[in-house]
Amino acid sequence: MPIQERHKTKYPGVYFIYGASSRGAKERIFYIYYRKKGKVITEKAGRQFQDGMTPARAASIRSLRIEGKELSNKEQREEIKKQKQDQANKWTMSVLWKEYKKVNAIKSLKIAEHRFNKYLQQLFGEKEPCEIAATEVDRLRINLLKNKKPGTVAAVLELLRRLSNFACKRNLCEGLKFTIKMPPCHNEKTEDLTSEQLKKLLQVLDADLNREVAAFMKMALFTGMRRGELFKLKWDDIDFDRKIIHIRDPKSGKDEVIPLNDGARQLLEKLEKKKTVFIFPGRKGKQRTDIKRAANRIKTDADLPKGFRPLHGLRHVYASMLASSGQVDMYTLQKLLTHKSPAMTQRYAHLRDETLKQASNLAGELINQATNPHQERTVITVEK
Repeated sequence: MPIQERHKTKYPGVYFIYGASSRGAKERIFYIYYRKKGKVITEKAGRQFQDGMTPARAASIRSLRIEGKELSNKEQREEIKKQKQDQANKWTMSVLWKEYKKVNAIKSLKIAEHRFNKYLQQLFGEKEPCEIAATEVDRLRINLLKNKKPGTVAAVLELLRRLSNFACKRNLCEGLKFTIKMPPCHNEKTEDLTSEQLKKLLQVLDADLNREVAAFMKMALFTGMRRGELFKLKWDDIDFDRKIIHIRDPKSGKDEVIPLNDGARQLLEKLEKKKTVFIFPGRKGKQRTDIKRAANRIKTDADLPKGFRPLHGLRHVYASMLASSGQVDMYTLQKLLTHKSPAMTQRYAHLRDETLKQASNLAGELINQATNPHQERTVITVEK
């Protein structure tokens, strides 16, 4: 390519050549040259129309680069390349989320994926945890609370915290440099049924044509097992001789063992064994993932309260019956429910307190009767 004629300007170190603009018109292309570290550097400053370049602007750029206040074109290209490489090697929240999903079994993955994509990706997706500011998270919490329930907001923030902890534990990068402030949640729900409601439910279950779903719901009531644990329950997990149930990969994080009571044992013995390892299989003998439609139909047929959850609610009924009986302490109940922390079992403590109050009142009545032997005796019972 022939060397184009250079045209000097009144500014030292600034010249231009003629070229064609995008519209085909004649356009000046400005260049600057200067000496840096003993080397002469010549580089393009910009085009007349496309960049709005003038001799004065080109001279200003030249001065900044001589003074080291602005990088040369080559240095700028190298800096951009380095930034791209650093970005590719960064453990950003997006990268951490992908890695986290590979090595962790996530309950309700679709919900967690939705929360990350909708609330965390845009704000923090390209940042490492240590680059996130506390004010950014505060702003997210405040904005979400305008339209979302505290429990939903807490779940989003918990996902953010979990990813940060994951990064720290694996020494991938630094975690958050602050403690996330969680919104106060008072959404612990303890569901119970009256004796009449429970009787009606059992009658509906006994008469329902879908015997597998009926058995599934009875098993939840007899054992207090979680829905996911029942979906994964296999025949090999039942030890009829030792009367125990092995719960694999439960919510607590480690395998658990609970007693196989007589009600659950009789139910399982009556179930038809199919050519599958699962006790409550889905289609083609694979693991079942949902019985919501059938469970809701049974709930309607049994006239259960509108807010009662037909699966997890049965776990609450199981726990409430034991707690209110006055015969089961909180530690035992915690073990039966496979709660990781005693705090999770405390929601049922008030039921036991009521039983204790009744027992205390009974003691007072008995003392009064002993003090007044001629007073007519009354029969006092303690509800269980």
